Amino acid sequence: MKIGVGYRRGQKVFLLTAIVIAFYACGRSARTSKGNTDEDSLVAEMKLESKTKPYPATQFTSVEALDYKVDVFDTLHSGTIDDLEDLYMGAPGVFTFRGNLKRNADFCGRVTGCPDTLIVNWTFDTEMDNRETSVGTWGGGTGWTGQPLYVCWPDSVLRRFHKELPSDGYKLSKQEIIFGSLCSKAYFLDFETGKQSRPSIDVTNPIKGTVSLDPTMNGNLYIGQGVPAVEYIGAMCVNLFQHRITHFYGKDFKAWRGWHAYDSSPVRLGHFLIRPSENGTLYKFLIEENGNLSLHSTFRFRKKNTFVAGGIESSIAVVANYGIVGDNHGSVVCVDLNTMQPVWYYSLGDDIDASPVIEMEADTPYVYVGCEVDRQGLEGTARLVKLNVLDGSEVWCLKTLAYKAEVGEKHFDGGYYATPLLGQGNCKDVIFVNFVENSIGTQRPGYFMAISKHTGEILYRVKMCNYAWSSPVLFLNEKDECYVLTADTYGFVYLFDGKDGKELCCLHVGSNFESSPVVVGDQIVIGSRGKTIYKLTIANRKKS
Repeated sequence: MKIGVGYRRGQKVFLLTAIVIAFYACGRSARTSKGNTDEDSLVAEMKLESKTKPYPATQFTSVEALDYKVDVFDTLHSGTIDDLEDLYMGAPGVFTFRGNLKRNADFCGRVTGCPDTLIVNWTFDTEMDNRETSVGTWGGGTGWTGQPLYVCWPDSVLRRFHKELPSDGYKLSKQEIIFGSLCSKAYFLDFETGKQSRPSIDVTNPIKGTVSLDPTMNGNLYIGQGVPAVEYIGAMCVNLFQHRITHFYGKDFKAWRGWHAYDSSPVRLGHFLIRPSENGTLYKFLIEENGNLSLHSTFRFRKKNTFVAGGIESSIAVVANYGIVGDNHGSVVCVDLNTMQPVWYYSLGDDIDASPVIEMEADTPYVYVGCEVDRQGLEGTARLVKLNVLDGSEVWCLKTLAYKAEVGEKHFDGGYYATPLLGQGNCKDVIFVNFVENSIGTQRPGYFMAISKHTGEILYRVKMCNYAWSSPVLFLNEKDECYVLTADTYGFVYLFDGKDGKELCCLHVGSNFESSPVVVGDQIVIGSRGKTIYKLTIANRKKS
């Protein structure tokens, strides 16, 4: 069923069921005391009216720059999202890329004093996948974005695992790390020891993006394949209680682009799974009570006067019923997720890989998103913008010169791959970014930068040993002073004072960090290209 460009207005939206997850964070953030557990944690479903109200069903003239199509496949279920609350904000851990719907989760750590030391606690090596694909050999470890998940299972869920899963010689862990690997497997590790807590799951094709865990504790783990070692690649769901793949969505013959990879980390909103694809389609799956998925509707789009759609590699950012996506052609589109109709369009001018980040200022949501230098040629302008989510209007645009570096048959784009980090504490008016400058020749420098949220002015920038695709994370001390940790593609991990950019520590740990870290208290877990996953502690040598 096709829904035309016309938009239905004045539709009354009734918000039905809000799912409330009751538990303790089990050390997810150091703001919560360690060792604090709830033996009777349960997933409670309470029939309360959602506190989050939908934004209006409207459409701005900027949408006229798009060709688009909305298809509804399930006419028995209303597409209206019953509950707009962010279920990830109450989850006992970090369940999706950057932690929540807005991609701005407060999962920062806590430290004492001024941290100046990084300690490697454990390492874990994945298997290697040496199959030749149309785009090379991918090996093991994790790639971009590759952020691990962290979960502290409620005791009731852990008991169910013990009851339904065979032991197979593994020891199930209450605190578990979950990640997808380039070796075509999903792994499960004990957070404390780094040992496998359950067998890996073979998903047949390499995983580059960040997997996503359903925050309602129904056991669904959503995985996207990134590289076709075996055709066809697509998106899947793994049921962790059954420890098997229960859903696979492969090649979409209706897609406006032929590359069917899924690097984007999907999110659950109400009873729906929102899933962008590199085939240029935004998918909306209905999640049934038993956890099964069925396709509800799709939104396909491309800039007018282009034949092929741009792929969506970045993860969607969501506030209420508005979702923000960016594609390879530089299109930033706000979509009403109730109807899957576009609200506004903004052209960033080039390839968008970094995920949008939304922040509320008073009652108004704003989004930060940046692009690369890819389609412009060997030299161009990488843009980072702040937009008003309600109408797509530009607040400011930072333009920075960057280059495309060509090495053999490969090229490396300048600009923004890492997702911006919103400052906190004494840096609450700052956003932090990793910027790839590249240069003509063999050097590929990168910078860690602090930018004013209000003006878009670069406050400082620090040259790194090499460029960084990994997204930065932050830690606060007892004085709410902000410290930022990030890693580069030479395998260095850096610790900066967020206020002035002073380098407090630089440790060569791995070979190539493309993946983003997950923060748990004063520790991180991060994967590298190659095969090794690391757990590090951020410490203070002067701490008494």
